[in-house]
Amino acid sequence: MHLHLGVNIDHVATLRQARYRTLPDAHNVEPSVLAAALECEAAGADSITVHLRADRRHIQDADVFLLRKKIGTRMNLEMGNTPEILDIALQVRPDFVCMVPEQREEVTTEGGLDVAGQHEAMRETVGRLEANGTRVSMFIDPEEAQVRASAAVGASMIELHTGTFANHIGAKRAAETERLRRAAQLGHELGLQVNAGHGLTTANLPDLFAVPHLHELNIGHSLVARAIFTGLNKAVTELREVMGRYTP
Repeated sequence: MHLHLGVNIDHVATLRQARYRTLPDAHNVEPSVLAAALECEAAGADSITVHLRADRRHIQDADVFLLRKKIGTRMNLEMGNTPEILDIALQVRPDFVCMVPEQREEVTTEGGLDVAGQHEAMRETVGRLEANGTRVSMFIDPEEAQVRASAAVGASMIELHTGTFANHIGAKRAAETERLRRAAQLGHELGLQVNAGHGLTTANLPDLFAVPHLHELNIGHSLVARAIFTGLNKAVTELREVMGRYTP
C-alpha cells in the first residue's frame, strides 16, 4: 500500500481572504478553494484537509460544506475542541477529524495537542464524532504519554507533529527523527493509524522515511508555495513521486 497524501488547502483560502474577506459573495472571488481541491485530487491526492479555525482566518464554514458535497475523495477536518466547531463537524460528517491545539495569536498550528492533560474532554468529543461516522486523529508531539493518551481517549489515529523535525538539520534532526520513530512504533503497537504532518517538503521527506508505519502525510504550505511556480497539479505530482520511495 502506498503512502497516502492529504493536501491541506488552507492557504489557498488565505490568499482569497487577503482580498475578498469582506466580499465573500462577489462574483469575481478568487482563488477558488473547491477548484484547488479538485486539482489536487486530479493529481493524486488521497484526501483534502482544511482547518476551520475559530477566528475563520482562512477556511470559512461555507467552504467546509461545499467541499464535503463536491470533492470525490475523503475530507479531513482539522479542528480545535470547541462546541461551535464540534457542532459543525457533526453536521458535515467528514471522513476524518484531526483534533489540534489552537491559539489565536499563532500564525499556524505550532506544537502538538496535550491529549493527556485534556483526557475527559477529548474522550467525550472523540466518542461523539466516532459515533457519527467520523474517524478521529490526535495531532501530537512524538511523546509516549501523548501516544498512550490518544489511544486511551478512543482515537483511531494519531498525526505526529513533524515541525521540530522540519526546522532542524544535522544531529538535531536525527534526534527528532528517533523520537518520531519511537512514537510511530508505539502507536502501531497500540493499534493506531500513524499519520504525520507539519513543515514537510520534497527536500526533507527522505529523512522522515526512517520512521516506520506511516500511513498518511498531511502537507499544505510547501505545496501551495511550490504551486506559485509550477501549478498545483505538478506540485502534487512531484511530491507523490518522492513519497513513492517510502517503505513502511
